[in-house]
Amino acid sequence: MSHFEPCDRHQLYLLPPSIDEWLPENHMTRFIIEVIDQLNLTRLTSRYSGKGSQAYHPAMMLALLVYGYATGTFSSRKIERATHDSVAFCFLAANQHPDHDTITNFRKTFLLELQELFVQVLAIAQAMKLFKLGNISLDGTKIKANASRRKALSYGHYFAKASSSSLDYKIIATFDGGSAGKYFAIQRAL
Repeated sequence: MSHFEPCDRHQLYLLPPSIDEWLPENHMTRFIIEVIDQLNLTRLTSRYSGKGSQAYHPAMMLALLVYGYATGTFSSRKIERATHDSVAFCFLAANQHPDHDTITNFRKTFLLELQELFVQVLAIAQAMKLFKLGNISLDGTKIKANASRRKALSYGHYFAKASSSSLDYKIIATFDGGSAGKYFAIQRAL
């Protein structure tokens, strides 16, 4: 007999699930919500005229953008998709799903305000010693490689060439000492 946990994908919940319970207490989304609640968003909220359909709250939209940028999700289409797929994005969006056009329009409309708010979020995070700001420099140095056809052959090509000609070849194995493993180079025996 097998001892497997039952896997019923159509199981209904007795009570509706709470997204709040699906994230750990020390998750970054909770920090972002706390920081954004401390920010003064009147410059964002005052620009809404109240005409047309109801808009998403600027605090929610800002939280989506800050978390998206912090996790490397910059595309508005990917942020929209993440509000359906990712528990963290669902938590930030309060289980709402803004369209990618809405996210893009919010970003374009409030570009200057968002720049100031992002700096404030980073200043608060740095004051709490959650990360350290520094410089990363790339100098663009180009190093000439030695990867000519004579010097480096594939393993299969070596045996095809060795069996078709009378030239002697030797395989030199080098180890880099790390986790990258073994590298082979094939040289013609002198």
